[in-house]
Amino acid sequence: MSDQRDQRHQHFETLAIHAGQEPDQATGAVVPPIYQVSTYKQDGVGGLRGGYEYSRSANPTRTALEENLAALDGGRRGLAFASGLAAEDCLLRTLLTPGDHVVIPNDAYGGTFRLFAKVVERWGVEWSVADTSDPQAVRDALRPRTKAIWVETPSNPLLGISDIAALAGIAREAGAKLVVDNTFASPYLQQPLALGADVVVYSTTKYMGGHSDVVGGALVVNDEALGEELAYHQNAMGAIAGPFDAWLVMRGIKTLAVRMDRHSANAARVAELLASHKKVTRVYYPGLSEHPGHEVAAKQMRSFGGMVSFQVAGGEQEAVEVCNRAKLFTLGESLGGVESLIEHPGRMTHASTAGSALEVPGDLVRLSVGIESVDDLLADLTQALG
Repeated sequence: MSDQRDQRHQHFETLAIHAGQEPDQATGAVVPPIYQVSTYKQDGVGGLRGGYEYSRSANPTRTALEENLAALDGGRRGLAFASGLAAEDCLLRTLLTPGDHVVIPNDAYGGTFRLFAKVVERWGVEWSVADTSDPQAVRDALRPRTKAIWVETPSNPLLGISDIAALAGIAREAGAKLVVDNTFASPYLQQPLALGADVVVYSTTKYMGGHSDVVGGALVVNDEALGEELAYHQNAMGAIAGPFDAWLVMRGIKTLAVRMDRHSANAARVAELLASHKKVTRVYYPGLSEHPGHEVAAKQMRSFGGMVSFQVAGGEQEAVEVCNRAKLFTLGESLGGVESLIEHPGRMTHASTAGSALEVPGDLVRLSVGIESVDDLLADLTQALG
């Protein structure tokens, strides 16, 4: 595999294409092969060839992706999983024991909330909610057994912004780990480890894959000991990225930078349209100067990403109808693909938060702005709003 010491001085766009991606030694193929294999011939008992014995433990295609992930985030260890939630589950079971406590954000992906509220809570882990855009609120939520502060920035679906460097300082003082779900930003737009985070979490299904054709997740860390511990649990628990899925994510990452530039540019135009529309009561996009987290986002992000949410006049039913009237924006869950998506979070991705502190407004619509012609996207939204 490639020499990461030399890559430390390379720019993101170069790393996205080359980190972990050395030409195949046997054939010279410039794209890493898909090693669709479960086991490997050993050179004698206990004599692993290249460190491979069984593909749950390690697979050359997954290794290439994991090296790439680490390089993109400036980390020492990357780990690839079957889904974003598989990555989160492995992380939580590595960091926590019964009786431990986690501070979670008041705006987060519904699946993450479900994992805390319906799964790890039954295992004896406690959690409490804080507005992570307010460092003092996070500090006030700490307990003696707080082991992690969990942050999404930008958050899902209200595009809240948290100051990663400020929260990293609070976490260090408390002896806790700062975990940043960087899915909405991607490593191209934001580098949480450089800002003091301990762990970066991704659903690689989204912007890294980028083409709505793969499900995957990732963790990236700087602490080598934590990386080893996570790798142990990854192998013990088994929710690893398969070789073809790993290959698809690598394929997507190669164009991540150029796609994110287009996603961000298109989203900025969409947000401007919505902000001036008479049927829109509020727009959530950190690129707007009136967004409460705009200054922090401008400080810690390269640009503001491709996600936009908004509330409509007329309440929940009108929000549903806007989703139904859209034509070019496809009605569907997920995000980060080249195609634009529209959804109603309260009834779709965030239904699990109903009745909780993370419940989303019923009149909210979420957009994943794709890389189509922005003029076509604006026309479709205009007709969908009526």
